[in-house]
Amino acid sequence: MKTLTELKFDNRFARLGDVFSTEVMPQPLEAPRLVVASEAAMSLLDLDPAVAEEPLFAELFSGHKLWSTAEPRAMVYSGHQFGSYNPRLGDGRGLLLGEVINDAGEQWDLHLKGAGKTPYSRMGDGRAVLRSSIREFLASEHLHALGIPSSRALCVTGSSTPVYRERPEHGAMLLRLAKSHVRFGHFEYFYYTKQHDELKQLLDHVVECHFAECFEHPEPYHSFFREVLERTAELVAHWQAYGFCHGVMNTDNMSILGITFDFGPYAFLDDFDARFICNHSDDAGRYSYENQVPIAHWNLAALAQALTPFVAVEQLREAMNLFLPIYEAAWLDLMRRRLGFRTAEDDDKALVQGLLQLMQDSAIDYTNFFRELGSNAPEQALARLRNDFIDIKAFDAWAATYRQRTEREGDDQAERQTRMHAVNPKFILRNYLAQQVIEAAEAGDYGPVREFHAVLSRPFDEQPGMERYAERPPEWGKHLEISCSS
Repeated sequence: MKTLTELKFDNRFARLGDVFSTEVMPQPLEAPRLVVASEAAMSLLDLDPAVAEEPLFAELFSGHKLWSTAEPRAMVYSGHQFGSYNPRLGDGRGLLLGEVINDAGEQWDLHLKGAGKTPYSRMGDGRAVLRSSIREFLASEHLHALGIPSSRALCVTGSSTPVYRERPEHGAMLLRLAKSHVRFGHFEYFYYTKQHDELKQLLDHVVECHFAECFEHPEPYHSFFREVLERTAELVAHWQAYGFCHGVMNTDNMSILGITFDFGPYAFLDDFDARFICNHSDDAGRYSYENQVPIAHWNLAALAQALTPFVAVEQLREAMNLFLPIYEAAWLDLMRRRLGFRTAEDDDKALVQGLLQLMQDSAIDYTNFFRELGSNAPEQALARLRNDFIDIKAFDAWAATYRQRTEREGDDQAERQTRMHAVNPKFILRNYLAQQVIEAAEAGDYGPVREFHAVLSRPFDEQPGMERYAERPPEWGKHLEISCSS
């Protein structure tokens, strides 16, 4: 294990030059203090967990100190926001501190969010607040624990620095990890500004660093787009299968690696509602739960447009046609697993869709239903669950089909429960629970957020004594308004 001073940097993106990013130093927070840290994320850098308790840890991740080989840069990009093109965005409150190589040879971006003003801050102050930093920290690490591709979060550092939003708040910084922080919007920026040489330079950099196998194909950039499309389709399949709503699927929030990225007003479904909108600023429901699939397709089309100087339009169109079949195959495979099936049958899609419609009509808790379905033999589990449904007759018809389907699987209940509990979480990141630990942290008590993080890091385990985190939320907890403000 390493100490903080032993991290090895190799800043590949910084070497691209000033056209792609601007050198900016972090602006320190006052009286920094560690709020919460992830040992799992620290292990990606081979860091000893004990270093989180050292004063240097909070100093590094609050802007007071910097590694001598780090090269803080604010990246420039653009993007489509709620369908409208914004020609110049960029890191307005975050800095790519540098890229660290771990002992396995993996290269990880260290990205400090809330680090102060940059040339891309526009009218903003470049700061992040404690509540949004905690929310992104919890979501990043929880999604990873669920098996959903995501950026990672190493720690949140709090402070006494005042930050003004709807109310005065305390500033905070989040240290985020990812193999790359390049977004769809990076490619759009250089395409629409007609900097095609720089666009090719960016394209070669991303392919060489993250998609090197594409250079083995006769059309490497076409192969690259296919790979990004497949990863994005599979990512959204995971979102839909586990009821995750991103909230702001702008192209500048879409990772080129196909990972969940840039958490704002996200939410997991409590009661199943395909029309659920988690961002109270999204009046038209552009980024509702049911729209995440078509919006991902739309965003990929925007990326495809930016690649037209180097990939034939017909090739891009052919690739785009693969999105829905790839998504549906991945989603159906995940839903089969959630229902306890090891095999595939032709009628499985109809069975899943029938269940979701019943859940919609009766406002069934999405997470708890699947967990309870695997807790007992099908007949006993269905008998217990049926009373939650309004249309009992329709549910009984679905249940009869489900029982017949499980009988054809031919395994015993112990195997079935083990298999289902491995994919159906007992614990999910519910907004009302996040709000409770945020309020405690704002009052100076970091114990609740650390405990909640520990619970969410093992979402499939029973964790005796933590049952309160698995309860169905109260009615007031289902209707919290979450905004992009941070």
